[in-house]
Amino acid sequence: MQNYHVKPHDGHWDLTLEGADRASISKPTKEELISSMEDFMANKTGSVKIHLANGQIEEERTYPRSADPRKSKG
Repeated sequence: MQNYHVKPHDGHWDLTLEGADRASISKPTKEELISSMEDFMANKTGSVKIHLANGQIEEERTYPRSADPRKSKG
C-alpha cells in the first residue's frame, strides 16, 4: 500500500507520495486539493494522511475504502 501526504508547501497544498521529491498534485487551497485527490486515488490502493497547516495529522483516509484495516463506520 502506498502512503501519501497532503501538506502545505510554499503557499499552496501538495499531495505527495511518501519518499517522493515532487508532488503528485498541487493546488492553491486544501479544499481544491482534496477534491482532486478523490479522482486521483480512484484507481489506487493507498493511505492518505491529511495534515493541518501546522503539520499535525488531521485525518487519514484509505483507498479504496475496502482496504481500510479498521472495522469502523468512520
